[in-house]
Amino acid sequence: MQDHITPRRVVILGGGFAGLFAARALRRSPVAVTVVDRRTHHLFQPLLYQCASGILSEGQIAQPLRAVLRRHHNVSCLLAEAVDVDVAARLVHARRPDGGAVELPYDDLIVGVGMRQSYFGHDEFAAHAPGMKTLEDALDIRRRIYRAFEMAETAADDRERQQWLTFALVGGGPTGVELAGQIREIAGHTLDREFRKTDPARARVLLFEGSDTVLGAFGPPLAQRAARTLQNLGVELHLGTMVTGIDAHGLTVQDHDGTTTRFEARTVLWTAGVEAPPIAAALARATGATQDRAGRIAVEPDLTIPGHPEIRVTGDVMSLNRLPGLAEVAIQSGAYAGRGVRHAVEGRTKQPKPFTYRDLGSAAYISRGRAVVKAGPLHLSGFTGWLAWLFIHLAFLTGFRSRLGAVLSWSVAFATGSRRERAFTMPDTDAAAGRAPGPKAPPPPP
Repeated sequence: MQDHITPRRVVILGGGFAGLFAARALRRSPVAVTVVDRRTHHLFQPLLYQCASGILSEGQIAQPLRAVLRRHHNVSCLLAEAVDVDVAARLVHARRPDGGAVELPYDDLIVGVGMRQSYFGHDEFAAHAPGMKTLEDALDIRRRIYRAFEMAETAADDRERQQWLTFALVGGGPTGVELAGQIREIAGHTLDREFRKTDPARARVLLFEGSDTVLGAFGPPLAQRAARTLQNLGVELHLGTMVTGIDAHGLTVQDHDGTTTRFEARTVLWTAGVEAPPIAAALARATGATQDRAGRIAVEPDLTIPGHPEIRVTGDVMSLNRLPGLAEVAIQSGAYAGRGVRHAVEGRTKQPKPFTYRDLGSAAYISRGRAVVKAGPLHLSGFTGWLAWLFIHLAFLTGFRSRLGAVLSWSVAFATGSRRERAFTMPDTDAAAGRAPGPKAPPPPP
C-alpha cells in the first residue's frame, strides 16, 4: 500500500495581479494552493475609473476568482481577510466575513495584498472624499458624479447649483488625470441636452496636485502634453497645492507661499497617496522586516523576507529598488514568486536569479482618442497614444468576455460619447436621515 504524501502547502494572500499570477505559475506543481482574499473577485484596477465614469460595467473589470482559477485543480479560494502571521508555527490567522477565525498552515507564504488609499494622517477626509482602490469605491464615485448633476437640476439658487457642478480631484497621478478627463467628457458630451434647468457644460473640474506637474512619473515631455490636453478639455490645474481641509461643501488648499484658498465643491474625489494594509505591519512585526514610509515591506532580491526564505512579498506591498506600484510589477513579481516555490518543490538547489523587472511602460487615458504612453524611449500621446493604450489594456484584461465587452463599450463611447453604465443607487431617504421608515402603502383591493 502506497503511503499518502501530504502536498506542500502554499498560501497566497491577495487575489490581485500578484496573487493571480503566482497561482498560475504553480498550476502544474504538486502543491496545495490556497488563495485568500477579502473579496471573491479579481479586479482589473487600472480601469476602475472607467467603471466609475460609466463606460464599463463592474462585470467587465471584475471576474470571480473561482471562475478565473477553475482549471487550476490544485488551487482553492477562501473568502477571508488575513490579520496576522505566526512565523514560528507557520500559520496565517484570517477572519471570515462573519467574524469567525480561520487558521491556515503553510509551508510557503506569498504575500500580494496590494495597497490601500492613504489620506496622509487625515482619515477624516475619507467621509467626504472617497478614494478609488476597490469596486465599491468606483460605484460610490459613479453615484457621486451623476448625483451631482441631478442635484444641480433641483438646486435652490445659482450658488448651490454651481457648487454641485464643481468637481475637485486631489492628486495629479494617472487616476486623477483619467478621472478629471472623464468628468469633463461627461459634462460636455454625455449629458448634453438631458437636463432642462441645468447646463452640464458649465461644470468645473478642478485638479489639485502637490508637485509642479501632473503625471510627473511620465517625464517632462509627456507631462506637459497631458497638462495641455487637460486644459484644452477645460480642466483647471492647481499645481503646487496641499489640501488642508475637506468637508461636505468643499475643500481648503494651501500653496507654496502659504496662501490658503477655499473652493466650494459638493463632489471631492481623492486620488493621492497609498499605504499598506494592516496585515503588512503584522507581518513586519512577526518577521522583523523593515517597512518604508508607506508601509511597504523590504525584501531580498529574490523577494523573500530576510531570514525567512519561506515568505515572499510581491506587488505593490513590496519594497525593492523603488519599483513603482504598477500592475506589470505585480504581474511579474507574482509570477517570479510562484516559480520560486515551484523550483523549490522540484528540488532545484541552484541559487535563483534576482528578480528583474522588465519595464513595459506606463499609460494614462485622458479623453476620447487621447492618451499618453511611456515605454522605455518610446513616448506616445494623442491618438497614437490612445491606440497603444487600447492594445495594452486589452492584452491584460482577464477573460475573453471581458475583452469583447470592453471593446464594444469603448466603441460606443468613442463613436457617440454616450455611456451605457450610468445606473446608480441612492440610500433610503428615511434611513439616511435616521428616521423610522414611513408607513407602507395599503395593499391593492382584491
